[in-house]
Amino acid sequence: MVEVLGRVSAKWNISILVAVSEGPVRFTELERALVGISRRMLTLNLRNLERDGLVVRTVYPTVPPKVEYEATPMARELYGSLLALTSWAERHREDVTLARARYDATAEAPSAAR
Repeated sequence: MVEVLGRVSAKWNISILVAVSEGPVRFTELERALVGISRRMLTLNLRNLERDGLVVRTVYPTVPPKVEYEATPMARELYGSLLALTSWAERHREDVTLARARYDATAEAPSAAR
């Protein structure tokens, strides 16, 4: 269980899974949607998600080859939970930032007195 949760919750995988659950998406579309991810990291994460049965990669015999990624039924089952999690994170981003600042301010005060 811990291994599966770790894979799904890895840094980029939630965003990737949300994107591919909304329908077939090309690599370059994913790359544009996930600001800050490198091509290599996106490739590695997609391969791992495909290996885990969460993403299907389809290559179309065109020139140049067209490649699309799509969520499997197992990943689509997870979609609602991921959407709820990402919505919660977006709603509470500022709250977490403020809490960290308050914590850091009080945690640093005793150190300065030493």
